[in-house]
Amino acid sequence: MVFATHRIIRDCNDEFAALFGYERTDLSDTSFSRLYPAIADFVRTGQMWRSHLPGGQVYYDERIMEGADGRRFWCRVNGRSRHGVDPFAEALYCFEPMNRPVTEATVTGRQRQILTLVAQGKTNSAIATEVGLSKRTVEAHRLRMMRQVGVRNTAELIAWFFAR
Repeated sequence: MVFATHRIIRDCNDEFAALFGYERTDLSDTSFSRLYPAIADFVRTGQMWRSHLPGGQVYYDERIMEGADGRRFWCRVNGRSRHGVDPFAEALYCFEPMNRPVTEATVTGRQRQILTLVAQGKTNSAIATEVGLSKRTVEAHRLRMMRQVGVRNTAELIAWFFAR
């Protein structure tokens, strides 16, 4: 568990720090960005959460994070904002490691984001709204991914995603 203001880690428990290979004091008053594989992932996640956290709502997603030693791993992240207007003013997050291997496939960060939302059972329209794309763009990403990995339908794409 971690408490943050404006995406700066203010305090966390020992389990959170250990998950990333740090001591608690190493993470205090540092940006969450140091825990992401790329700054683009940090920015994209922030955009998604900004649109879903206002008003004290609970939001979750699944994403790849990076530990102190460069090891990448999947996490399920739950968050709740304590501020009605600015979702990042004060927020609590819970990070849970997932038993899903990370492979260096040719899937881009945006495709991984869309695939994660597809795996959550969201429709193309819902995904488009959530990530700020058109429904057609989401459909194009899904089709491109299906062709890249050689599957015929969404069920096979999700199975491929979870088998990675």
